[in-house]
Amino acid sequence: MEKKKPAEETAAQKAYEGVYNRYIKRILGFALALLLLLPALPVYLAISIAILADDGFPVFYRPLRGGYKGKNFRITKFRTMVKNADQIGGGTTANHDPRITRVGQILRKTKLDETANLLNILRGNMSFIGPRPELLQYTEQYKGKDKEILEVRPGITDYSSIAFINLDEIVGSEDPDAMYEKLVLKKKNELRIQYAETVSFSTDLRLFFQTIGAVLRKCTGFLASKTK
Repeated sequence: MEKKKPAEETAAQKAYEGVYNRYIKRILGFALALLLLLPALPVYLAISIAILADDGFPVFYRPLRGGYKGKNFRITKFRTMVKNADQIGGGTTANHDPRITRVGQILRKTKLDETANLLNILRGNMSFIGPRPELLQYTEQYKGKDKEILEVRPGITDYSSIAFINLDEIVGSEDPDAMYEKLVLKKKNELRIQYAETVSFSTDLRLFFQTIGAVLRKCTGFLASKTK
């Protein structure tokens, strides 16, 4: 049997095994996060004051999530639900979930709750672009190609985040966890795998601008509904 030529080996290599995903992506992410930290501080302060005035401490929500290379970590988000929401309901947020606070509704619709992920990017357990960090109950069950998802750092957005930007409306209000597993999880994982296998600077740049467009449309729809 003939040995593969170097060019053939390169073609067979998955994108997540490349230099960009392993090294360059982390360097670029850290530099950009550091650059954004100072201008983000006034925004963080305003969000924190709003949360405190609405529902008190804590300001941040820091649950465990499955991470890069299977290493679990605590994601940092601004708290959008009542205290101890995890003990009241499931891990999937229902449509019109009663656990969401008044300020939390605004933060979720505008995606401002996820701006605190900047702290995770600085720590190195997240990237700007990558699959949204998933619950441990799902990542611990990954088999076969699903394991490729953990070969890239989780991020703020990717193909699946854009496709399911209105996740609460998709899962509805009755048993959202069951609906998530039935209607969303498999499709989300397929898109996450697609990202892992195509990760590159051009892919990340394209997803960055697609996310901005999707968030602006979501915000516009939310504001329009409030003015009716």
